[in-house]
Amino acid sequence: MRIHKAKKSGLLFVISGPSGSGKTTLANSLLEIGEFRGRLVKSVSFTTRPRRTGEKNKRDYFFLTAAEFKNLRRAKKILEWTRYLGYYYGTARDFIEAQMGKAEGVLLCLDINGARSIKRAYPDRAVTIFVKPPSLKDLPLRIQKRCRTTRVDEVRRRVKVAEKELRAAGSYDYVLVNKDLKKAIARLHRIVRSRLSNYRAASRS
Repeated sequence: MRIHKAKKSGLLFVISGPSGSGKTTLANSLLEIGEFRGRLVKSVSFTTRPRRTGEKNKRDYFFLTAAEFKNLRRAKKILEWTRYLGYYYGTARDFIEAQMGKAEGVLLCLDINGARSIKRAYPDRAVTIFVKPPSLKDLPLRIQKRCRTTRVDEVRRRVKVAEKELRAAGSYDYVLVNKDLKKAIARLHRIVRSRLSNYRAASRS
């Protein structure tokens, strides 16, 4: 994992969690209500994995070939990057630099390595939130429900990765158990609302 620092201004809300934990659904819930409209912007990451049904380029991810990803990395256009299950994922440096100067918060869904890198680079700006499933035994069904074309061997690999990710939950600023989606959404909104309010107060002082 390598990182290049971006200009500091707004907050960075970094949400992590195992595949199937519901982190993307929770993150998107922040963008669907008027309270955070114009205050939060979702980061769109680069990835070399195949596009899933319903996903759109430039909305869900910037879908790239491995060669394109490596070229952007060499050109220092990627803020942080990692490799997961054979595919590259990375945060678009230009996007983050632009949005940190405009919005009060930028929302990122990253793996544990990406979250650590962002937290190291911006300890006073990054707010890290880990989303846990109720239990590991629920994960295979959650993963298959999200993407019905996922192969059995890939589900097993994702569960194995999840075991490692869960051990890192204690290093996050907040840990949120997604047992009841409505309650999890409400708690996430409270966390973000509080941090943005503190940010506004500090900015005015």
